[in-house]
Amino acid sequence: MPIFRTPNINFFRWRWQAIGVSTFVILAGVGTIWSGGGLPLGIDFSGGTAVVVRFVERTPEEAVRMAISGVEGEKVVQQYGDPAENEVLIRLPQIAEETGASLEQGANAVVEAIESAALGEFAVQSTDIVGPVIGRELQQKGIYATLAALAGILIYVGVRFRFSFAVGAITAVFHDILVTLTFLTFFGYELSLNVVAAILTITGYSVNDTIVIFDRVRENLRSMRRDKLELVVNRSVNQTLARTIITSATTSLAVLALFLFGGEVLHGFAFTMLVGIISGTYSTVFIAATTAVFVSERRNNQHISTEPGLTAGRKKRSRRQKMKVRAS
Repeated sequence: MPIFRTPNINFFRWRWQAIGVSTFVILAGVGTIWSGGGLPLGIDFSGGTAVVVRFVERTPEEAVRMAISGVEGEKVVQQYGDPAENEVLIRLPQIAEETGASLEQGANAVVEAIESAALGEFAVQSTDIVGPVIGRELQQKGIYATLAALAGILIYVGVRFRFSFAVGAITAVFHDILVTLTFLTFFGYELSLNVVAAILTITGYSVNDTIVIFDRVRENLRSMRRDKLELVVNRSVNQTLARTIITSATTSLAVLALFLFGGEVLHGFAFTMLVGIISGTYSTVFIAATTAVFVSERRNNQHISTEPGLTAGRKKRSRRQKMKVRAS
């Protein structure tokens, strides 16, 4: 296929359209989260009790909701997993100053209420209990882990390449995180430990893809010293395009299999990975490269404008000399 042999696509021609699409998606996600009262948190972070019950015969959610109406707290009852499995998820949100004992009593009260309602034979598939203190600690650790990963990426890319490339990489990572959170909100997934693990994974995946392009940029700068950085980056993206597409496609197939056959527990993780891989490939080409070129050119222009007595010709020569020094 020509796209794998000798691609010659002007990606920078579509950079503003791509940025506009990303901005629209992210703003739509922020609006949805804002109107919904915040990002939906899983029991890992919000605390509380979650009980998964499997009925022998199909039982409507409304019947389960009526059966546990006497249990204290605002209950959430919803279908869990494959509808053919007749599983229902019952969540009891955290009540102020709850202890581990009271949380366990809530789970027992749910089971007793279902038994008293005579809804048919059932079995408790799983019970997750997270206290308020543990929930807050997990929230803090998730935030610290994400910030530490971003700081490490910034330092590594800045030292190995240049500052403008580090800014491009971090911008792409932020883009991927925001887009992923947006789609999680659109499709009704909650932020859990599995999802945070997936976000950290796609952070590394996106940066790895970006570094491959930046490494090719550094190599091409040696033979394209007189060309604009925009042309060098665009050629580098084209030269690594086959690798980018093949890597993303094979990884997506593996994650898709995990999403389809991995069970309900892994749905959030696999969905986050799918969105992150697609977004990471997109952001590497359009966001990271565009940001790196913009920051680099702006810094060059600032340095040239601050040098006194430079004519137009001397400014051009000065810019070429700086490009040669950096390339070497």
